Amino acid sequence: MKNTLAFLLLMFLPFLAESSELYEPIKTFQADRSALSRKYSNALSEEYFERFGRLYEDWLTTVQDMDYGALSEDGKIDYLAFKNYLEKAVFFHDKAFSEYKEVADVKDFADELEAFYIFRRSAQKPDAKAIAAQFTDAKKNLQGKIEQLPSTTPYSSWQKAELAADVIGSLQETLEEAYLFYNDYDPAFTWWVKKPWEELSALLESYEKALKAHYENFIVKDDGSGIIGKPIGAEAIKKELEFELIPYTAQELIDEAERQFAYCEKEMLKASQELGYGNDWKAALEHVKNSYAPPGEWPGDVYDLAVEATEYVEKHDLITIPELAKETWRTKMMSPEAQRVNPFFLGGEAIIISYPTSTMTQEEKLMSMRGNNPHFSRATVQHEIIPGHHLQGFMNQRHKPYRRMFYTPFWIEGWALYWELNLWDKSFPRNASDKVGMLFWRMHRCARIIFSLNYHLGNMTPQECIDFLVDKVGHEYANAEAEVRRSFEGNYGPLYQIAYMVGGLQFYALKAEMVDQGTMSEKEFHDFIMTQNTLPIELIRARIKGETLSKDHRTSWRFLD
Repeated sequence: MKNTLAFLLLMFLPFLAESSELYEPIKTFQADRSALSRKYSNALSEEYFERFGRLYEDWLTTVQDMDYGALSEDGKIDYLAFKNYLEKAVFFHDKAFSEYKEVADVKDFADELEAFYIFRRSAQKPDAKAIAAQFTDAKKNLQGKIEQLPSTTPYSSWQKAELAADVIGSLQETLEEAYLFYNDYDPAFTWWVKKPWEELSALLESYEKALKAHYENFIVKDDGSGIIGKPIGAEAIKKELEFELIPYTAQELIDEAERQFAYCEKEMLKASQELGYGNDWKAALEHVKNSYAPPGEWPGDVYDLAVEATEYVEKHDLITIPELAKETWRTKMMSPEAQRVNPFFLGGEAIIISYPTSTMTQEEKLMSMRGNNPHFSRATVQHEIIPGHHLQGFMNQRHKPYRRMFYTPFWIEGWALYWELNLWDKSFPRNASDKVGMLFWRMHRCARIIFSLNYHLGNMTPQECIDFLVDKVGHEYANAEAEVRRSFEGNYGPLYQIAYMVGGLQFYALKAEMVDQGTMSEKEFHDFIMTQNTLPIELIRARIKGETLSKDHRTSWRFLD
């Protein structure tokens, strides 16, 4: 027993020593939120919005009442990150609640239905006959609403129509859970309620389908690309940037992306001339694409590229890499279905390799191989494994793991992209083909800023985004289509695609302040970043510079200037 306690203390003492005074409040908030999520399962109900609104407001008050001046330096950083997190939660929760209220009348027949699933939580024996009558009445009311729907004013957008449909879908799902809790376990309930429920459930599904189509096509849902996203608009982008501590407008970021792109084009011309293609850099790009490896050999080549990148950063003493981090990364192959959304590598503890299979058409096979050629991939393997995402994940589990709640793609993707910029400066590309590969990806990240922000601002359609990637960056068409589908239909936030280059430029600017000015070595800089876990980079800047920010700090770091 004593040995076990000693072992546990040895395990947790380093972790506890790294934790700030905000550790327990942050973990308690997470536990509160998780408990309420399990209790209030219908996320499109007034009950849910009101309860979670109170949760966020109560915790925001709790945090604001803390004695900021008495906190340690890490405590102050955690305070600002936690307060920012809660302010963002309050803002977007209130926004979602307002949008819900605009369509909530679609379930004005459902008061007793909601009372039923709330009653079910008590696990008490229900009045089965009364519930059967309630279901029958609701079915009659619902039938009337379906019949009247064509004569009512359509929703002004397909997004609003889908929200109305989702309200009914969420109601149906929650009711089904309550129904199944009693069905067959309570003979009287089963005898009375089974048939009324089956009829009501089928009608709810019909109503959901009808609502989804009940809109005027003022905003085009499908521009012909088959990619259907949900542009959030200028005001939401502005707020998202504020909460990510990015003190620039969407247009300023687009302008910076275009400047970065112009730099890449100049460098592409130099590489093109080295390869003998003069000023036709797209011809040089074609040359590099056609350097693809045979399918059977490619996984082994990817493994070698990852080892090469690790050895490079170690040889140049750029960052500390734990032996276990080098031992534990793995490789997987990406399915053909997944490649429709992720045409290139994905990574973390495992690098997921995109390459063709026998089920693909000849055209699809060539696009996959050309888009994942060795020179393109050399710039992305280190992004995914070491010193990129795998090393990030490994260190995040071991240093201030409670900060993972503050997850931001500007830290996650920005760090990996920063290494592409840093290694470019260190002459990591061995030849002109490698330069083309690295520049292609850099141009791609610039293009992500341009097309994704313009899409959310309403200035570009998905098809225009695809064409932009093909014409401007030189993507294979299928890869461009998959990239746009990933951007707008994947499980990514609206700023995710801009976070690569913008976050990379933040780290690049911070390195210029701390390393290039001689305050610390490059290895010390990189190792420090790896101990801070995922935070808005402006807060990491304050911590590494030893600056104390005010309790009401608002973003002010003009890192692009």
